[in-house]
Amino acid sequence: MDFIGAYSADNLKFLLDGLYVTLIVAFVSIFLSFIIGCMIGVIRYSEVPVLSPVMFYLVELIRNLPLLLIIFFIRFALPEVGIKLGLITAAIAALTIFEAAMIAEIVRGGLMSIDKGQIEAARSSGLSSVQTLWHIVLPQGLRRMVPPLVSQFISLLKDTSLAVVISLPELMHNANIVIGHSYSYAIPTLALVALIYFVVNYLLSLLSRRLEHRAV
Repeated sequence: MDFIGAYSADNLKFLLDGLYVTLIVAFVSIFLSFIIGCMIGVIRYSEVPVLSPVMFYLVELIRNLPLLLIIFFIRFALPEVGIKLGLITAAIAALTIFEAAMIAEIVRGGLMSIDKGQIEAARSSGLSSVQTLWHIVLPQGLRRMVPPLVSQFISLLKDTSLAVVISLPELMHNANIVIGHSYSYAIPTLALVALIYFVVNYLLSLLSRRLEHRAV
């Protein structure tokens, strides 16, 4: 084990560059998948004619596919029909599609958990279905969704490492290159990468607990 060589200034900078790409891909994917997932979840909850059944089958299809397959499809299959995306864009697109399907189910479940009595009371007081959804169901549902949503976001952050298969220069990709220089760098490099993932995910977990306490 060569800790001094593994933790040279050049190697640390290279790993930090990979972490930067990982965080960019993760946070953009989190933002996009949350927006899309909320929209799909609300459509499914509201049982919109035509759209709701279509979203059901689409979500079930994506949820039952491996993320790796979606990454390969977007990076290598889409160019065959004239749609060519860059490495970062392809990774973001794959993660967004996969995670949006997962988030849609979390959102739908959170909305479904709201007591029917509150909904009936809101409707009987003169609120429309849209007003009831916006003022009664969504605020309470979103608070209940915080823990599972943050857990899903943590999974997404870790899933960015799967993009190593398309040579996305993220943290694990760069770690593999560092290790390739000398196998004596393997343990120090992987230990540092594990620590980085732990710290980032632990901070997200702390944020989840804080938001959960504030929501109570």
